This record gives sequence, structure tokens and C-alpha cells, in this order.
Amino acid sequence: MMGVGPELLRDGEGWAVEMISLGTHNTTHVDAPWHYNSTIQGSAAATIDEIPLEWFHGPGVVIEARGREEGDALGVGDFERGLEQARHELTAGDVVLVRTGGDEFLSDPGYMARGCGVTAEATVWLCDHGVRLVGIDAWGWDRPLHLEAEEARARGEKGIFWAAHQCDRAYCQIERLAGLDALPLSGFELFAFPLKVVGGSAGPARVVAIEPG
Repeated sequence: MMGVGPELLRDGEGWAVEMISLGTHNTTHVDAPWHYNSTIQGSAAATIDEIPLEWFHGPGVVIEARGREEGDALGVGDFERGLEQARHELTAGDVVLVRTGGDEFLSDPGYMARGCGVTAEATVWLCDHGVRLVGIDAWGWDRPLHLEAEEARARGEKGIFWAAHQCDRAYCQIERLAGLDALPLSGFELFAFPLKVVGGSAGPARVVAIEPG
């Protein structure tokens, strides 16, 4: 490069460089409202690059959901009990994480179909309390999609498949988290800044929790 050969470089070595090809929903990532629907409550849904940075960090609280049956969905009562267990009063700007233990199966070919999820009613309840960022250590925020699909087909109804995602609220969710077992139930700060993909429905993120001291 520029006429400089290896004889002019330290130890005859050049530079390391990589090329990345990555879907926005691969790995740990943050979903934008645009991922769920093109409009939310009658307005254009925001893409990941349009979300205020303030949404991506805040006081964190963990809702314990390990040991739930496969295919369960956490409702409002589960979150109320989880907050009581964490001795945490929910306030606007909190980041609510659901610990299912699903990250144990990250390398399992059946990972997508395992674990539990969250109901649309509970998602609306969180959003109506001012929560704008939620997260889960499972493949997705909804319960496993094959179960929702079976129920939607059997009942022939809208609002069953992908129900929590399409609950008509503007919020972001972190999916495919790992390591939540290392966190206390409350008393930490959570940072989940996604890659700023212009017009993106999501962005890969490195999620970090910081405990006081």
C-alpha cells in the first residue's frame, strides 16, 4: 500500500482487518418498533436509528422466570410478583429483563422453540408504566412462535401469533440475552446501545450491566 512493502513495517507485518456479514436480528440485538408494525397507535413506527439514546439505558430489574413450563407466557400478575420479589417499584425509564434460563440452549438446534415468553397484556402494562426497553434471555419476547402459530391457525384469529410484538405500543426489546444469572434482581444499571442501522428494524448490541461499586 502506498509503495510501502513489508520491509518498511515492524516485523514485516501489516494490518488485521475483517469483513462482517450479519443480519440485524442475529446474535443479541435490540428490536425497534418498526420491526413489529409500520405504524404504532396511528403514527409511523420508529426505526432503530430514530430511537432516542435515553431508551437504551436505565435502572434494571430482573423478573425471575426460570423453571416455567415450556410454552408458558408471563402475564401482568407474574410481573407484579416479580417486582415484589425484587423489591423494586416500577418507574418510567426502567429496563425490565426476564430471566428464563433459555441462554443455556443457545447452541441447541431447537433453541428457537424452547422456553417461555410474555403476553401482549403484560407488554402493554409495562409500556403504560413508562417502560421503553425490555429484554429476555430466550429466542424472542413472545412465547415460542410454533405454539402461537398452532393456536392462531386452530382458532382462525388475529392477535395470537406474535401477539406481544404487535401489541400496538412503541417500545424496544432485547432478545437472545445471556448471563442474566449473574445479575441481582435489582440495583444495577443496564446499557444496551444497538448498532445504528439506518432504517433498520433492529441493531446488534453489546449489553452491559453495571452494579454500584
